[in-house]
Amino acid sequence: MQDVFRNCQAVKDVIVYDKRGIDKSPVSYLKLVLKVRALKFNCVISPHRSIRSTLIAYLSGASETVGFNTADFSFLYKKQIEYRNNKHEVERNLSFVSEASKDLDWRVLPEILSTDEVEQKIESLINDTPGRKIIAIAPGSVWKTKVYPKEYYEELIRMILPFSYNIALIGGKEDAELCEAIVKNVGQNIVSFAGKLSIVESVSFLKKCLAVVCNDSAPTHLAMAADIPTLTIFCSTVAGFGFYPYNKASTYISFDELECKPCGIHGHQACPIKTFDCAYKLKPEMVFEKLRQILPT
Repeated sequence: MQDVFRNCQAVKDVIVYDKRGIDKSPVSYLKLVLKVRALKFNCVISPHRSIRSTLIAYLSGASETVGFNTADFSFLYKKQIEYRNNKHEVERNLSFVSEASKDLDWRVLPEILSTDEVEQKIESLINDTPGRKIIAIAPGSVWKTKVYPKEYYEELIRMILPFSYNIALIGGKEDAELCEAIVKNVGQNIVSFAGKLSIVESVSFLKKCLAVVCNDSAPTHLAMAADIPTLTIFCSTVAGFGFYPYNKASTYISFDELECKPCGIHGHQACPIKTFDCAYKLKPEMVFEKLRQILPT
């Protein structure tokens, strides 16, 4: 993630905190707080709503701290911004910039800057792709109830391939096993780049694709940075949470006729009622028809 900000000319410096890795100890957290405090910021803005982020802002020594009113221990912020549940996350975050932004078009696409080295790597990856008609598919997610079934993805891919498209699977290292299994079962005109691309490289690669199909997960937002047609599949979550694709050529698909949906803002590691109907009732042919609607003609 740090490379996203290091390439941005508006960013002076990046403080890296690996909360699930080398920095997960309380001592590392204390060092982070002291580092932030030593920089003597005038203002700290925190869109993140965890108690960890709230305390960093509170202990920063900044004369102005701003956070959402739904954040843990939000009373510690000197200014609270209303968290509007019915808005897209982009619009919610823009409210930190100005209250006036509520009346403006919020559909600002993120910009992730590439480098010559990245572009050369991506060009070498796709150089041998016939016609360069590539559709990217990101089948994984940290949350299992966000993941469209593997066998459904395979069926969807088999529907796509007769139209002379090539399929590229993308994702993190944790998605590599899933992606390799799909490649093995499908067998032709399909390749996996899961675990092989950084965030910056992924965006650069997506810019070379005709479209992307993904779950309600990070690739949706990477696709917005690439500004390509995106189809997001919502299984246990819903678009109403505010994380749907929002550029002109994109859409989403969701089976919402279930009393149990949504079952949580993030999803779960297994369906709480053991049916996973939110995914299984979204048949591959339904997803395929949605995809056809956004593909360039």
